[in-house]
Amino acid sequence: MTGRRAAIVACLILIATAAILLAMGRPPICTCGRVALWHGAIDAGNSQHIADWYSPSHLIHGLLFYAAAWALLPRWPMPARYLPALLIEAMWEIVENSPVIIDRYRTATMALGYEGDSVLNSLCDIGFMSLGFWLARRLPVPASIILAIGFELLTLAVIRDNLTLNVLMLVWPIEAIRTWQAGL
Repeated sequence: MTGRRAAIVACLILIATAAILLAMGRPPICTCGRVALWHGAIDAGNSQHIADWYSPSHLIHGLLFYAAAWALLPRWPMPARYLPALLIEAMWEIVENSPVIIDRYRTATMALGYEGDSVLNSLCDIGFMSLGFWLARRLPVPASIILAIGFELLTLAVIRDNLTLNVLMLVWPIEAIRTWQAGL
């Protein structure tokens, strides 16, 4: 697959993702009526703007997807390795914004008032995954590992959450972790 064809397919995936999210009733931008480059508070504006404390987890997705593509698809050209990662991330953004997952976040994680993502935030999350994929391609493996661990530790220290805890609490909630995350 050529880079041009992959770019066309990638654009179609992004357009389809945005259309599906809009059809699901997701707001295009924050319902507050503005777009912020960074939203650092863990509140109702989270997952509504371009970047927030969960953006590093999407970058880590890209690092992990690159590693998986490198291991599972070693003979595929790079544009063809990227498309499955893009598709998986886009599908996650759709599933993540379904009522069942939104409710799961509310009941099992620290995201008690979580309302789901704006379409802008979902597309930017996909962009952060893409950035992670690109970085993993460029960086030595140890640097990618250090980057992932660094982001996990940073978000753990700042917001008491990260990709690891997010997955754990969605799959197998632990009340002691939820209490600690809530600062109780």
